[in-house]
Formats: sequence, C-alpha cells, structure tokens
Amino acid sequence: MSYDESLASRVREILSSVAGFSEKKMFGGLCFLIHGNMCCGVLQDELVLRLDPKRAQALLSGPHTRPMDFTGRPMKGFVFVEAGGLATDRQLRDRVSMAREFAQSLPRKTGNKLPPRRSTTPPTKRRRA
Repeated sequence: MSYDESLASRVREILSSVAGFSEKKMFGGLCFLIHGNMCCGVLQDELVLRLDPKRAQALLSGPHTRPMDFTGRPMKGFVFVEAGGLATDRQLRDRVSMAREFAQSLPRKTGNKLPPRRSTTPPTKRRRA
C-alpha cells in the first residue's frame, strides 16, 4: 500500500510546528505522531484519524467517513476520511485538529514501552547444595 504524497504534505504543513511532532511509516502508509502517540495518517488517498471513541462515533454519522477496518473488526477510535471530505484546507485542518487534540491528551511515550522479552528457552534446574 502507498500513500498520497500531496495529502501527506498538507497534513505535515498543519502539524510540523506542533511540539513532539514526528512521522512514521505504519499500516502501509505514513502516520503522524505527537509525543509518540498516533495522531493521524495517510493511507492511499484517505486520511486516518485517531480520536476519542465517542467523537469518532459522532464523526462516522457524517459524510465521507467510514470506520477503519483491516481485519473485519473496526478499530475503536479510528476513522477513515475519504478525499471528498478533505477537498478544502479548512476541512483538512478541522479534521487534523480533532486528532491532534486527542493525541495531546494522551500520556507522552518515552523510549521503548514494550515489556522486556521473555526467554523462549525453558529455565534450567538449579542444583541444590
């Protein structure tokens, strides 16, 4: 999967001055993060928003939106916005602002948040003295 470079550039222009902004390739597209938390992304020619689940549900009742669904089960709080809903700079700015606000409300990620890997080899028996 690829992503629309023009749409990514428009999103980058909106977010680049936000503290903690970064980019990362994810989901076969390009995602924009704030302090390590996904804010939004571009997959093909659509915008992906990460929102509070209640706000996402409300947005899905409007035009040009659909749930983010890769596995047959929608991802809570994630919404695809089709190109028709991003035609103007104001439309894009409003959508990205919703996602930015949510990302900024989350705890900042620092370093590697994954738990340490456990060994896959069985423990060895200790000899008793």
